[in-house]
Amino acid sequence: RFVTTFHGTYNLGPFAIKRAYNAVMTRGERVIAISGFIAEHMQAIYGVDPTRIRVIPRGIDIDRFDPATVNPRRMIALAQEWRLDDGVPVLMLPGRLTRWKGHAVLIEALARLSRRDVRCLLVGDDQGRVRYRRHIEALVKRHGLGGMVHIVDHCNDMGAAYMLTDVVVSASTDPEAFGRVSVEAQAMGRPVIATRHGGSQETVQDGTTGWLVPPRDPEALGEAITRVLALTPEERLQLAVRQRAHVCANFTKRTMCERTLGVYQELLYETQKTEVFAE
Repeated sequence: RFVTTFHGTYNLGPFAIKRAYNAVMTRGERVIAISGFIAEHMQAIYGVDPTRIRVIPRGIDIDRFDPATVNPRRMIALAQEWRLDDGVPVLMLPGRLTRWKGHAVLIEALARLSRRDVRCLLVGDDQGRVRYRRHIEALVKRHGLGGMVHIVDHCNDMGAAYMLTDVVVSASTDPEAFGRVSVEAQAMGRPVIATRHGGSQETVQDGTTGWLVPPRDPEALGEAITRVLALTPEERLQLAVRQRAHVCANFTKRTMCERTLGVYQELLYETQKTEVFAE
């Protein structure tokens, strides 16, 4: 029996051979899509029969991403490494340094803020994209945001990183197939702002567990940041409770594994049923 998982939209490129290569992942007897967005993409681009598709969202480790499990010493160590000042609001955009993650959109949004008492951390490795890194650094300098925006490269303790953060941003200009950062942030009870397309529309409940803004819209992103920074401690606490419940109900690793095993059991049952009929 043949089961495949379709993880992303994948770049088709200018050649038909790329499309044929990607299409291998659509040929399973059951094709697992990691979001409803990906399921629709498979049907629209590859004509996959919807009866073969099973939508199983990605899951995260809710024990690892749990505020209660983050020792304050970890937060202190990371704050010292990143030279974060006490009492200064922290924004974070986690994700490798690549153009479609929307770093430039966030920088443009920060330039529109009426305040400068904010630190913005771009957490992620450039993976050899030196020219893009220089482009981002030049954009920061051009807007006079050198004291606000910092590229801190890879982080080995994202649990502590989330706990140090007041606003988590996912500013992707292209649709996220799922959007793990938004889910991790919600599990940690951190306010999250994501772009309104792709998987983010399924993982973030706009106005309830986070905020969605149009892609490539610095003004809307800036307004959302201002709104989130103005939340009272009580509002942030209520938000965190809703976020944690949302993730635990829909996006745990346990649920993902159980539903994936269910797909295999579905096919095995069909095999057994066929063998019985054959006898």
